[in-house]
Amino acid sequence: MPSIFTRIVNGEIPCHKIAESDNYLAFLDINPLAKGHTLVIPKKEVDYIFDLENDLLGDLMVFAKKVAKGIEQIVPCQRIGVAVIGLEVPHAHVHLVPLNEIGDINFAKPKLQFAQQEMTELAAAIKQAVN
Repeated sequence: MPSIFTRIVNGEIPCHKIAESDNYLAFLDINPLAKGHTLVIPKKEVDYIFDLENDLLGDLMVFAKKVAKGIEQIVPCQRIGVAVIGLEVPHAHVHLVPLNEIGDINFAKPKLQFAQQEMTELAAAIKQAVN
């Protein structure tokens, strides 16, 4: 059974897309820790990030860097934090979280909710900054 992320890649589930290439996809997290919290995934479904082929893993991080630079242009923050947890969805992914303090990347804290219109506008702004 395909992961939820594979279903997003296949267009079966909508997302607020930030950036896309032949091998990678970045989209806003629907349960964000902070405004602009983005997920970056390889399109190839691999459960554990360290099972990715070396080239795919390296290029995933380069793609994530490009996306992070776009987020920084749109969301006021001191840095973009990077987290790889890998337990919640069986598909390798990187969290990019705008940070102003270390607690902003605490996955135990309550998730934020944003209106769909705000998510759509935020995704469009970041997408433009990435391109």
